[in-house]
Amino acid sequence: MIDEIAKRQHVVKHNHSKRTVEGDTFSLFAITALRLAGRLTTAGDELAKPAGQTSARWQVLAGARNGTHSVAQIARMLGVARQGVQRLADTLEDDGLISYVDNPQHQRAKLVQLTKEGEARLAAIEVAQADWADRLGRSFTATELEAARLVMARLIDTLDAEAGKP
Repeated sequence: MIDEIAKRQHVVKHNHSKRTVEGDTFSLFAITALRLAGRLTTAGDELAKPAGQTSARWQVLAGARNGTHSVAQIARMLGVARQGVQRLADTLEDDGLISYVDNPQHQRAKLVQLTKEGEARLAAIEVAQADWADRLGRSFTATELEAARLVMARLIDTLDAEAGKP
C-alpha cells in the first residue's frame, strides 16, 4: 500500500507540465482576477440590494437601458450564457422592471426595454455605485486603473479569439 502511494506521488510530482515565467505569472493573474470578480459581485449585490436587486439583475437592467438590445445581445455583452440572461429578464419582466418590445431587425428576438419602475431602480443603484466607485477610485491613479483596464480588455479579446468568437 505504501509503495502504491509513493508511486502515485512520483507520477504527480514528475508528470505535470512546466510553465514559462509568463505562464506562471498569467496563472497568478487569473486567480487574482477570479478573486476580484467574487468580491465585485458581492459589492454589486450590496449596492443593488436597497433597490431590491442583485448584481446579475442590475447588469440586465443596465443592458436594457436604451431598449436596443435583445436578450442574446445582452448576454454577449456580459460574456455569459443567453439562457441565464433570459431567466433573469423573464423575472424582471414579471416584476414590472422591463418589457419586451418588437425588434425591427428580427421577428422572434424581442428587444429588452426598461419600464419606468426599472429606470427608477437602475438610477438608484447607479447613484450608490457612483459614490462607491469614487471612494475606491481614490486609492489609485487614473493611469493605474486605465492600464489595468486595458490589460483586462486585451485578455478578453485574446480569450475570445482563442474561442473563435468575433
